[in-house]
Amino acid sequence: MDPMQKTFDRAAEDLGNSIHLEHVNVSIPDQRIAQLFYGAGLGLTRDPYLMVMDDNMWMNVGRSQFHLPTGKPQVLRGKTGLVIEGREALLNRLAAVKPKLADTKFDFAEHNDYVQATCPWGNTIRLHEPDADRFGRIALGIPYVEFDVPAGTAKGIAKFYQHMIDVPTEVVNGDGTTAKVRVGRNQHLLFRETDKPQPEYDEHHVQIYVSSFSGPHQRLGERGLVQPRGQSIPVPLPRHRRSRHRQAPVHHRARGAEPDASNVLPAAGQSQPGADRTQLRERLRPVAVGDGAGAF
Repeated sequence: MDPMQKTFDRAAEDLGNSIHLEHVNVSIPDQRIAQLFYGAGLGLTRDPYLMVMDDNMWMNVGRSQFHLPTGKPQVLRGKTGLVIEGREALLNRLAAVKPKLADTKFDFAEHNDYVQATCPWGNTIRLHEPDADRFGRIALGIPYVEFDVPAGTAKGIAKFYQHMIDVPTEVVNGDGTTAKVRVGRNQHLLFRETDKPQPEYDEHHVQIYVSSFSGPHQRLGERGLVQPRGQSIPVPLPRHRRSRHRQAPVHHRARGAEPDASNVLPAAGQSQPGADRTQLRERLRPVAVGDGAGAF
């Protein structure tokens, strides 16, 4: 081999079993207020084909979504990262909706490399400009969801995803020890350790698409970690942590990604930065093999 020839890390783009982070689900009590924040403020558009009644709304974020069923507000224990073009326009939109959201928890602040916004019910959204070095080719999407977890749990969480879901993981140190789990191309679940007390888990969830559904389902089922849709199981933490942290559950839904032509539906072209405004985007609706609720 020519010593001057450039070499590449061929494993850098390995995805493992999870191929896409599809949505983040938090319930909201008022669609009008949600539309002001997610639509008018963040600049996202509502999916016009599915969930168009007043009991749920799906907000498109490139190839991912926020699912916002109507109900008691849920707050993700951490933050959701978005990539969206046009910081100045974003700040103008957020400033425009601020008076209409004055009696809520809505807030936003500009930082060096991101804008952080708080939804009317307390969910934290961190918004980034497109950055090929950090987020690859994502111009509009959800590159990560970050969860706050008890100190001493990151290594165990990484092993859980590696062995149960069959995805690449690593534990990194920086602003808190963090389990980094690859769940799609340039998409990660981040589990950052913290000593801060955490609120009770309120059944919010994320959904990922997996190429092999049967393997994780079998492994989780053997350990009693699969439940019908809408249920989750808290798995006890290591013994020395139980007195301080009773559980650290996150509700996961996994769907097989085998496509069916009847499930490929057109979705509206996104009218926000980073989207192709001239064409309808095709959104893959995978076959619903089942729903798994896993916790760690």
